Amino acid sequence: MPTLFLVDDDEMLRERMGRALTSRDYDVVEAGTYEEAVEHLDTLRPDRAVLDLKMPGGSGLLLLKLLRERSPETKVVMLTGYGSIANAVDAMREGAVGYIAKPADADQVLAAFDAQPALYAETTSQDFQPPSLAEAEWNHIQQVLADCDGNLSQASNLLGIPRRTLQRKLKKLAP
Repeated sequence: MPTLFLVDDDEMLRERMGRALTSRDYDVVEAGTYEEAVEHLDTLRPDRAVLDLKMPGGSGLLLLKLLRERSPETKVVMLTGYGSIANAVDAMREGAVGYIAKPADADQVLAAFDAQPALYAETTSQDFQPPSLAEAEWNHIQQVLADCDGNLSQASNLLGIPRRTLQRKLKKLAP
């Protein structure tokens, strides 16, 4: 039975996901804090791990680095309620195979492990080219506009910039 290391400070989510993954034939080891997770890493070499990005005592990215040092063959998916492009890029650069936002269920977590197995096996940090700042800004603006159904006034309010500035950015940054 494969071992899955589940680290999340949200007790209800951790217990619910732990039960669901156990029912899918995983031996689930749980931790609720950074310190507790580090203690488990002294002896645990899991096949897979699901790590919360932000938790008491330390960052999920620091835990990811430590886990990759001690168990480089472990596939890791980052789980977070604070999704951002920069965090996803950092997690992938450190060796995570997936990055999903809360709330997530067991099926989404397992799908994230299997979504890009070739990328996991062959990608190195030198192969990865992060998006430029202009691309990241453009993508963010487009996402906010899509969320607002194209309403410039609402999007500019959400972005915290004047409507005219948003219009200039749309003209200037267009690919």
